[in-house]
Amino acid sequence: MNKEQHEAGVETEEALTEAPENAEEQEQSAVEAAAEAAADADEAVADIAEAELTVDHLKDELEAAKDAALRAAAEAQNARRRAEQDVEKARKFALERFSSDLLAVVDNLERASQSAAEAEDAAAIVEGVDLTLRGLLDVLKKNGIEAVDPVGEPFDPQLHQAMTMVPNPDMEPNTVMDVMQKGYTLNGRLLRPAMVVVSKAAD
Repeated sequence: MNKEQHEAGVETEEALTEAPENAEEQEQSAVEAAAEAAADADEAVADIAEAELTVDHLKDELEAAKDAALRAAAEAQNARRRAEQDVEKARKFALERFSSDLLAVVDNLERASQSAAEAEDAAAIVEGVDLTLRGLLDVLKKNGIEAVDPVGEPFDPQLHQAMTMVPNPDMEPNTVMDVMQKGYTLNGRLLRPAMVVVSKAAD
C-alpha cells in the first residue's frame, strides 16, 4: 500500500466517523426547528383567536352604539313632537283664563241690554252700564291690561300719540291737555297708544 492509498483510507475512515455525528446534529436541529415552528403556530393561533374576540367585541359595541343612536333619535323626535303639541296648546288656550273672566262681563252686558229694553228710568241703565264697565276694567287689570290716561302728564312718544298741539299758556309745553282715546298696556308692553292733545307755547 503506497502513501496515497493510506491517506485516502484515513480520510474515508474519518468521514465515516463524522457522519453519525453530523446526522445527530441535523436531527437535533430539525427537532428544534419543528418545536419552534409549532410554538410559532400556537402563538399565531392564539393571536387569531384574540383577534376574533376583539372583532366580536367591536361588533357588539357597534351594535350597541347603533341602538343607542336610534333610541336617541326616537327620543329627540318624541320631545320635538311634544314641544310642538305644547306650543299648539299654548297658542290655542293662552287666552283661556282671560276669556273665562270676560264671560261675567258679557253676562252683565246682556242683563243691562235686557233691562234697558224694559226700564223707563235712564238712570238705572246708566248705573248698570257703569257697573259693567268697572267690572270689565277689573278683569283687564287682573289680566295685566291697564289703561294709559295721561292727562296733565308730560308727553311720552313711547306711550302717547299726539293728535294735535294747542297753545296753552297755563301749561308747560309738551304736556298732555286732553285724552281723546285711552291707551292700554299689557304687562308693561304697549298695546295701543293713547291719542292725546298736547300743549305748546303760546304764539
